[in-house]
Amino acid sequence: MTMPYYVAPEQVMKDRAEYAQKGIARGRSLVATTYDQGIAIVADNPSRSLHKISEIYDRIAFAGVGKYNEFDQLRVSGIRHADTKGYAYSREDVEARSLANLYAQYLGQVFTHEMKPLEVEILVAELGTGLRPPQLYHIAYEGTITDEDRYAVLGGETETIAQRLDQLWSAEWPLPDALRSAVGALAGPDRTLGGSDLEVAVLAEGNGRRAFRRLVDDELDALLG
Repeated sequence: MTMPYYVAPEQVMKDRAEYAQKGIARGRSLVATTYDQGIAIVADNPSRSLHKISEIYDRIAFAGVGKYNEFDQLRVSGIRHADTKGYAYSREDVEARSLANLYAQYLGQVFTHEMKPLEVEILVAELGTGLRPPQLYHIAYEGTITDEDRYAVLGGETETIAQRLDQLWSAEWPLPDALRSAVGALAGPDRTLGGSDLEVAVLAEGNGRRAFRRLVDDELDALLG
């Protein structure tokens, strides 16, 4: 009788992590940052139909990097959860924190128990109110959730991009400065990214009940200057 092939649990987890990290690194990165009127999210994404950034609910946005079909399924699930909770209770009961916790639990469950982990990193962002500041929740492929207070970087080369953005970041800066700095951090010294190479959206005060708005075409070009 042949003995079953044994792999140490530590090695299994390490292999899954490397697999997920390689899949995420093949994609293009994304940056989210607070500014004086809300939150700006900038993705290196030339596609006009396959969105990395989307609205989840009134003051909540979703962004993902990695394997598109996997994070898009998470986006759809988040919208359904938010709509159901808002309908059953009230719109004010829908919060980014609870949604981020659900995402973290699901990603952790898949990473631990499934053969193949999800090759995604996601961001759940919520516009602040008079009672609390803007919320940025970064959820990794294995379910780790991080509450960022200034900016969040997702995708490959996160450390390098975060270092560039950290040198430029300023509290309460206006939207044009925030966008130009985010684009510069994404591009680095060897590339130039224009409006046609980017997907940009904001969660901003003054947009009404639904705070999410995409920045496109002439408006984006004018802000990038």
